[in-house]
Amino acid sequence: MPVARSDTLELRSAADVVSVRQAVRTWAIEAGFSLVDQTKMVTAASEIARNTIDYGGGGTATLELIVEGPRRGLRVVFEDTGPGIPDIQQALTDHFTTGNGLGLGLGGAKRLVNDFNISSRVGEGTRVVITRWK
Repeated sequence: MPVARSDTLELRSAADVVSVRQAVRTWAIEAGFSLVDQTKMVTAASEIARNTIDYGGGGTATLELIVEGPRRGLRVVFEDTGPGIPDIQQALTDHFTTGNGLGLGLGGAKRLVNDFNISSRVGEGTRVVITRWK
């Protein structure tokens, strides 16, 4: 799938989550997303960015404007080298949490995007890919 443009942002602090949110909103607007689709993508990206910092110890978010025939989309790849997720299915279950949150993060983010992929290895890190199509 051709990538028309990409940029990688560091995720180390809460300020970086704000930067990712702003970048995702800007790119979604440029891709022609409706306000509702912009908001869904920003919300999902924000959740995964925060998880990358809180649970993965920081990492990166790579934004990609993608083109597949007449379709345009926005893909964001989050990667960390943290402790990993021992049970991905359990982590995607609503109300499961290892922190103090509501446990709606990963599952909620998955519901907000068109394509969601997560891979993780204990002791090596986690990679989450979210995509929303226009």
